[in-house]
Amino acid sequence: MLFNSLEFVLFFIVVYGLYIVLTHRYQNGLLLIASYFFYGWWDWRFLSLIAASTVIDYTCGLKIASETSRWRRKIWLTVSVVSNLGILGFFKYFNFFAENLNRVLGVVGVSADWPVINVLLPMGISFYTFQTMSYTIDIYRNQLKPTRDFLNFAVFVSYFPQLVAGPIERAKKLLPQIEQPRHIRYQQIRDGFRLVLLGYLLKLVVAENMAPFTKDLFNSPGNDHGMNVLFGLYAAAFQIYGDFAGYTNIARGISKLMGIELMRNFNQPYFAVSPSDFWGRWHISLSTWLRDYLYIPLGGNRGGKAMTYRNLMITMVLGGLWHGAALTFLAWGFFHGTILVLYRQFQDSASAIIRRIQLPDFVLHAIAVIFFFHITCFGWLLFFSQRLMHVKVLCLNLFKQVEPLNVPLALTVVLFGGLVLGLDILRERHATDEEPLLTSRPARLASYCAAVAILMLFGVFRSSEFIYFQF
Repeated sequence: MLFNSLEFVLFFIVVYGLYIVLTHRYQNGLLLIASYFFYGWWDWRFLSLIAASTVIDYTCGLKIASETSRWRRKIWLTVSVVSNLGILGFFKYFNFFAENLNRVLGVVGVSADWPVINVLLPMGISFYTFQTMSYTIDIYRNQLKPTRDFLNFAVFVSYFPQLVAGPIERAKKLLPQIEQPRHIRYQQIRDGFRLVLLGYLLKLVVAENMAPFTKDLFNSPGNDHGMNVLFGLYAAAFQIYGDFAGYTNIARGISKLMGIELMRNFNQPYFAVSPSDFWGRWHISLSTWLRDYLYIPLGGNRGGKAMTYRNLMITMVLGGLWHGAALTFLAWGFFHGTILVLYRQFQDSASAIIRRIQLPDFVLHAIAVIFFFHITCFGWLLFFSQRLMHVKVLCLNLFKQVEPLNVPLALTVVLFGGLVLGLDILRERHATDEEPLLTSRPARLASYCAAVAILMLFGVFRSSEFIYFQF
């Protein structure tokens, strides 16, 4: 079931109408039923995977907490991690590794015939797998006590607003909100509707209007040249931002309406000035998960530069692979790992050069933002391309101006990309995204009316999947 579908609107109206009249325990029962119905609407067969993950991690969490022997605790943690990664690996990566192993062995003259199994990829499997793994890992680290209430834990695993595209919540934050009675405040209702409206604006106006142009660019990479390739990359950057941030805002908004707070997943990412700054602003729930459960356990920045760079590369390559079983995603992760290393290696020299340039700080900052935005756009070239060969074609075509500028493409990028940047410029002045951009109530009302008008005039009302559903 898609947020941008009539079925979801009707579904949420019914669920919310029941939710606000029920007591806490029955609310949780309703959330569990609604979450399974929401996910099963796409394919009911994969509900068994969510149920299996719930039972395994609930049991492992209790066992880890009850054991006093360290090696027994580690055994139960291993059961949890191997089970979750085993399910994820089979459905998401088996065919990828089988196909590439056959190809590599064939190159060296070894005959191999690893089977390729045609299976559907369960929607959002990477999100809820990482969420449940963090629960047992935190218990093992003595940072969390397990819940003994199976219903509450099942709701934590399957909570429908963020089930298929995050944010990836930690049990330390989300589980207590499920366990305790919730009291919906006026501010949550106000902020919830504001976030939902912004989410639909980003998805239906920004992302959906960019989608036809990016589809043409990446499906037929040899057809566009020069500025049309460049503006196509801009469109891809705004499409994925509008699509993913739109989903997150809707998820956070409807959660607020139910008295539940989800973490912020985006913080004006295209105003980043460096790779580390970007990953502190983009998909924050994933970047912090990778930091806490992969980068730091690998050694983090301990052990000198060489070990730090190794840990960064491993983390980012696996982060790229998390997004999908394709060489392009591996290349995307490798690219971001590489620029993280390069920025760290040369940041002192670059800072010394910048200090010699006699320009105002805001000008230097703007140059750094624009420069890194274009680096990010090259990353999206890797991310969206279907094959690595297409990356080469698009890079070569970028420097061949053999056709006039596609005016509809340019206008779409300027108008709707400009809308995103304008909103982010206003939001950048605030420490959190909980504060309204405008303090005056009449001004806020006028802005909401304007947003609804833009949505009605320029929104593309079709039930298209969100990009991150495939991950």
